[in-house]
Amino acid sequence: MHIGLIGGIGPAATDFYYRRLIATFAARHTPLELTIVHADTPTLLQNLSRNDAEAQVTIYSRLTRRLVAAGAECVVVTSIAGHFCIDAFTAVSPLPVVNMISEVSQAVAARGLKRLGILGTGTVMETRFYGGITTAEVIPPDGAELDAVHQAYVAMASAGTVTEAQCSVFNAACRKLIHEQGAEAIMLGGTDLALAFNEQTSNIPLVDCAAIHVDAIARLAIP
Repeated sequence: MHIGLIGGIGPAATDFYYRRLIATFAARHTPLELTIVHADTPTLLQNLSRNDAEAQVTIYSRLTRRLVAAGAECVVVTSIAGHFCIDAFTAVSPLPVVNMISEVSQAVAARGLKRLGILGTGTVMETRFYGGITTAEVIPPDGAELDAVHQAYVAMASAGTVTEAQCSVFNAACRKLIHEQGAEAIMLGGTDLALAFNEQTSNIPLVDCAAIHVDAIARLAIP
């Protein structure tokens, strides 16, 4: 299957998806057919802040038509923030959409987790992953700490790099969520958090939403 990625939101997330897909297909000795189109991070963040689903769906639809012309057979939004309008986009998309929210929900249920902390943009944290987790309680950071995580995340996603100061913000939030609020694991509710966390080496239990999404794409695409 020819995979279509809507990338650029942000660049580090696109890189994560691209590298993980390459590695997965290589391990399965399967040729990877992939086309990436570029969406704009600042535009997405503006539409997210205004909850302007219509404007973002228009962008996704235009980019997906480009993917259709390239031969893609499915489309993937490589951004959790970008999933704020995923249902509206799915309804009009020229290609089948691989929905991260449903894939992560299934993975959380399979792991038997019941209480999760979450990091990401303010909207993702405040909506508790858009209400998409039905088998566990999702807990965002409190008050000023939520704002600090949001600001650190947006700056990191826009730049495509992470600083020590941003890592400190994320790690402090994780410690409070686990030790003070009883979270069993932390949901990486922003695909660019791959810059700050590695599921394989972290001493914090993680739910790596981007990794779950990529693995679902691979299962769909590899016969």
